Amino acid sequence: LHFVFSIRFLNVVENLYPYVCRLMISTYLAMKTFLESAKAKLNKQYKAMKPEAITTTVGLNIGKAVFDGVELNFWDLGGQKELQSLWDKYFAEAHGVIYIIDSSDQSRIEESLDAFEKALKNKTLNGVPVVIVCNKQDIKECMSVSDVKMALREIIKKLGTRDCSLFPVSALHGNNVLASISWLVKAIKKNSDYRPPS
Repeated sequence: LHFVFSIRFLNVVENLYPYVCRLMISTYLAMKTFLESAKAKLNKQYKAMKPEAITTTVGLNIGKAVFDGVELNFWDLGGQKELQSLWDKYFAEAHGVIYIIDSSDQSRIEESLDAFEKALKNKTLNGVPVVIVCNKQDIKECMSVSDVKMALREIIKKLGTRDCSLFPVSALHGNNVLASISWLVKAIKKNSDYRPPS
């Protein structure tokens, strides 16, 4: 499913950055394109994979980037149903959630929302900020942001007092990739009293 899990603050042994964030990602192609776009935007020397070369994650991929003095460690976990049982192993250390919706694939939205809601019911994610990314907004037939909000309305009611924001994104073109990451990093820093660095 189009899901990014969990940013974690760590103490940095080398003291190079005030925070290190570990970003666990559970994904099909929508997230992988987002991750590639983010790495390219955050590191000008990084050469992103061409979209046609991106394949579904099976197992784990790892990526790193620095944003606003924060080192982000991306853990790209497979989103296939049989791999979802591993997700909760990372929740206790999560400091943020990026939930990616492939807005061009309406046939899978219900499955994606079910996995998202199930993850948010885990008590270890209480109070953790969430950014919802409506990816593939560059595709003509995609769901509009208002359609996505309607699909999410019941889940959003259950988010409680945590910070939450929604961004229309085209990872392919890089639109709003940095804005969504920036919002989440700020929300995580603001939330550090509730969930301090480990």
